[in-house]
Amino acid sequence: MGDIPENAPDHCPGTESDQAGTASACAGCPNQKICAAGPPPEDPAIQEIREVLKNVKNKILILSGKGGVGKSTFTANLARAFARNENIQVGVLDIDICGPSMPVILGCQGEQVHQSGSGWSPVYVEENLGIISVGFLLNSPDEAVIWRGPKKNTLIKQFLRDVDWGELDYLLIDTPPGTSDEHLSVVSYMKEAGVTGAVVVTTPQDVAILDVRKEINFCQKLNVPILGIVENMSSFVCPRCNKANEIFPPTNGGGQRLAEEVNVKFLGRIPLDPELAKSADQGQSLFESAPQSMVAQALESVVTNIKLLCELKQDSETGEHQR
Repeated sequence: MGDIPENAPDHCPGTESDQAGTASACAGCPNQKICAAGPPPEDPAIQEIREVLKNVKNKILILSGKGGVGKSTFTANLARAFARNENIQVGVLDIDICGPSMPVILGCQGEQVHQSGSGWSPVYVEENLGIISVGFLLNSPDEAVIWRGPKKNTLIKQFLRDVDWGELDYLLIDTPPGTSDEHLSVVSYMKEAGVTGAVVVTTPQDVAILDVRKEINFCQKLNVPILGIVENMSSFVCPRCNKANEIFPPTNGGGQRLAEEVNVKFLGRIPLDPELAKSADQGQSLFESAPQSMVAQALESVVTNIKLLCELKQDSETGEHQR
């Protein structure tokens, strides 16, 4: 039986039944005309996106239900960490439409997206690291993006369908906080292209954990695999003594406890380091300005864990196809 509409009468045949809207039980139901009309046709962009992204090995959503947890900074540094290996091709898709900070963090603010016969070309930070963001389409970095949902959805569709990424090992999709239009759009448009998984970012305190639980629930409802949870700002690294101190005490265990509760991998803790904030503001790579720092080492550890999980997932899918 197909999905049952809300407020449906008893013995509802379901929306996917060949009797939807025509069975005797449907008489008088407020959903009768909608069910009788059948499901809306699938957006052809879904298959087009599948074709465009067929050469992208790993498509990873970076999510957090809470704003201010450093998700975009984490995404940018994750991309730079991957791209340290010249043999790995990395792309960053910034769909935080109202707060596109990625061009600043990656040091390419003011660049322009160029269009060719094969589509939009990413802006390249390194030879093996490209980025697409609405920030490149604005007249000024101070311009506010005041868009309703449909316009946001259209732009996300264009970013997924019309950008010529070529062959990528990792496409990191930086999303806004919450579980709103942008998240639903990117998941629905990529349902045929496939999402490797989501990395969920939190900070240790309970107020952040509460919102991140909602993000995990979102992933579960939409069948998005969760690669793991990262605890950002887990401690403060003193620039004088280089010792770490907790500034957001994890009252109930923080990100690691949450990962255990929902049975996903805990990917690691990222300390809060003034050098990290400085490099983000200046659009520089932390791995060049402070390669031996605790935060750089922590990011490398997280990258190692994500790489391993992606490889295991690929091996599992290859084995299923061979069977």
